Amino acid sequence: MHGQPYRPVPYRPSRMPADESLARARELRQRMDERRTVRMFSTDPVPEQVVLDAIAVANTAPSGAHQQPWTFVLVQDPEVRRRIREAAEEEERRSYAGRLGEEWLSALAPLGTDENKPHITDAPHLIVVFQQRFALRPDGSSYKHYYVDESVGIAVGMLITALHLSGLAALVHTPSPMRFLSEVLGRPRNEKAFAVIPVGYPAPDAVVPDLVRKTLDQVVVRV
Repeated sequence: MHGQPYRPVPYRPSRMPADESLARARELRQRMDERRTVRMFSTDPVPEQVVLDAIAVANTAPSGAHQQPWTFVLVQDPEVRRRIREAAEEEERRSYAGRLGEEWLSALAPLGTDENKPHITDAPHLIVVFQQRFALRPDGSSYKHYYVDESVGIAVGMLITALHLSGLAALVHTPSPMRFLSEVLGRPRNEKAFAVIPVGYPAPDAVVPDLVRKTLDQVVVRV
């Protein structure tokens, strides 16, 4: 796409009847309201194709200048996952020992999180999302990507939605700093780690924080 001329093509999707649209929106709202962030995963296998289809959904996300500045690394090697967990827990120990600060630790308290990250090795699939800060051509030259944070954030949101609607649980984990992920996974210099996402079924004894979401009236402003 980069540098190519504008070539419009027809777009004529079928218009959904209003009653069907209302029904689908209501069902989607109900199903997504059931989504929870899970930190306790079953080790039961999940078909890889389900995860690949969810990544394909994320790949349809809108992006700045349609540059699709993302890479999804599906980590399956147990040894690599062990190394990621060890490095993540080391960073988290430093964070919970004081690097985060009291205000951030206070915000995390209702979630029951700590430096232990068994989900990285327990969940049957692990997706590490990288944002491409710029593009690399085969000859080694580069060009800039635009709205990278926004684009990758939207893609991850669509990924989480697709996984949930496919009957799976997920967690968006952002160990800080995340430079170790580029080293462990051998990613090129234009990529920066964005999130670590374990994927699978909740463990039989899984628990989640007793949280309440904001109501629609609290998040919508009509002008």
